[in-house]
Amino acid sequence: MLALGAALVARGHAVTMETWSRWREYVELQGIEFVAAPETPLFGPPELELTMYEAAARATAQTRKSIAVCAPDAVVHDVLTLAPAWAGELEGLPVATLIPHLYPVGTPELPPFALGARPPRTAIGRRAWGALQRPLDAGLERGRAEQNAARARLGLPVVERFHGGLSRRLCIVGTFPQLEYPRPWPPHVEVVGPLQWEPPYGEVDPPPGEQPLVLIAPSTAQDPQHRLLRASLAGLANEPVRVLAAWNRRPLPRPLRVPANARLVEWVSYSRAMPRCSLVICHAGHGTMARALACGCPVVAVPHAGDMAENAARADWAGVGVRLPWRLVSPISVRLAVRRALGQPALARRARELGDWTAAHDGARTAAELVEQLAAGKP
Repeated sequence: MLALGAALVARGHAVTMETWSRWREYVELQGIEFVAAPETPLFGPPELELTMYEAAARATAQTRKSIAVCAPDAVVHDVLTLAPAWAGELEGLPVATLIPHLYPVGTPELPPFALGARPPRTAIGRRAWGALQRPLDAGLERGRAEQNAARARLGLPVVERFHGGLSRRLCIVGTFPQLEYPRPWPPHVEVVGPLQWEPPYGEVDPPPGEQPLVLIAPSTAQDPQHRLLRASLAGLANEPVRVLAAWNRRPLPRPLRVPANARLVEWVSYSRAMPRCSLVICHAGHGTMARALACGCPVVAVPHAGDMAENAARADWAGVGVRLPWRLVSPISVRLAVRRALGQPALARRARELGDWTAAHDGARTAAELVEQLAAGKP
């Protein structure tokens, strides 16, 4: 969202962003007007807990007031943030959805999203995945019913389709088209490439030497025990590589040994560090993985939770990374995965192709152009 907002500001537009207060400094640094979003907790005492749709319905009234004040020509909401979508709909405005990762809407011939399975290669495989569609539809039907109940309380009409929170006018998918499985694409869905932004941070020097530089870039939201960081530092201690590792301001529950070929830091700018790397080890969060590929750097993808398994599967399928299952993480398995990744020139070559593609396709700029067309009433 910050990347898109900055691109729109650069094109001469007035942009307002409603988000949580902790992002205010970064929003205003981009020349974007900040509005505090309602921060409704989803988790708490049972008597106070809200479902996702109840929380969105509660937040819609406040967001609608913010929209009325700034009087925009269009509203763009995050895929997981429904209040702006509903508020924009109530105000009669064109609404776009920004999906900052792989497109999550499946088809009967493909494995369910987030499962981390490769697409089928035979008719039997396609039928097998198709057989799962009925139980999957049952879950989608429950979600649709809950969403329609919330919409009814707001005076909005019923939606008949699944994934009713996604705009039917414009869905902007912020990932590489090379990571998307072949499929029929709806006309309102545009895969634009990653929309990249990161907090400003200074230069961090890697360990000295000429050996390949490996960056350990763990998730900022997962793996609180730093299992991947520990396994990577131990596994690469005697390898002919240099290691730059970040603990990303997540407290270390106990001390760890940093080998002579490694440097452990609090934080690192990925845009500064990754272009110098030969390999990135990560949990396969989309932002980190996309940044590495945009820098032309292959990955060792070690998925932990959420959509990380899907991201790791796509990196493996696209030939830009090595996938290491979370249950197998150990110093030995990380060492072997790194050796495999560095020993396959095709991975680096393919990752450089994605880096070259990024240089020629600015995802944020393309997304901004699409939002302009939506605001102007163009199809």
